[in-house]
Amino acid sequence: MIRKIKEEDLTNVMTIWVKGNFKANSFIEKDYWLEIYNQTKLDFLENYKTYVYVENDEILGFISICDNEIKAIYVKEEKRGNGIGTKLLNHCRDNLEENIEMYVKIFEKNMNGILFFSKRQFKNNKIQLNEQFNETEYVMTWKKE
Repeated sequence: MIRKIKEEDLTNVMTIWVKGNFKANSFIEKDYWLEIYNQTKLDFLENYKTYVYVENDEILGFISICDNEIKAIYVKEEKRGNGIGTKLLNHCRDNLEENIEMYVKIFEKNMNGILFFSKRQFKNNKIQLNEQFNETEYVMTWKKE
C-alpha cells in the first residue's frame, strides 16, 4: 500500500534514507548526510510530497517530490528488486497532469540510480557539474503525455 507519510513514519524513512545515501552516494562523506539529516527530515514531512510503501505495517520504501523534482526515492536494501521503487514512482507519475515533466538529478557515479530511471523511460537531458561536491550529475526527465 502507498500512502502519504505520517510523523510517526519519520524514524523508519530516515533510516532508509541514510543507509541508501551511504550506499548509492558512497563517494560523498558520510558526515554530509548526517549534517543535513534534520533539515531533510523536516522537508520530507512538511515541504515535499512524500509517500511511503507499506507492507504488513512495515515501511519498505519511500519517494519524496517537490515541484516535480524527485528529491529522494529509496527502498530498503533487502527489498530492492521487488518492484517497490517502480510502484512508488508510478504512483507519482499517475498523479501528474498531462504534458508535465518530472525530473531527477542523479550523480554520474550512481549507476544503479541511472539504470533505474533509464529503465522507466527517463531521458538524460543534461549533464552538469554539481559544484558543492565537484561531481558530474545527470538531469533525467520524463514527460507525461
